[in-house]
Amino acid sequence: MIKGWFSRRCDRKYQGNVSTSRQSKQERAIWQRRFWEHLIRDEQDFINHVDYIHYNPVHHGLVSRPKHWEYSSFHRYVQRGVYDVDWGRSEIPVFDVSVGME
Repeated sequence: MIKGWFSRRCDRKYQGNVSTSRQSKQERAIWQRRFWEHLIRDEQDFINHVDYIHYNPVHHGLVSRPKHWEYSSFHRYVQRGVYDVDWGRSEIPVFDVSVGME
């Protein structure tokens, strides 16, 4: 609902080029097609998704460890004692196939 509201009110100059395919489906070019919202089901689902987000720069080869990604909330989690600063260094997190693919 938030994406729909925003898309209808977003100034056209920010919408980019709309492909013929998107035009035929009355889509705008604001959002990438492969991304959509996910309702967090419970605390474990939340933890799984936070882990996924923090490990994602490593998974994509941008850094060797989560602590090296300066733009991450990982650093706040370390300060709060949720993660050890070297989390994700030696043990590669294993995610359920559905995490990050909703």
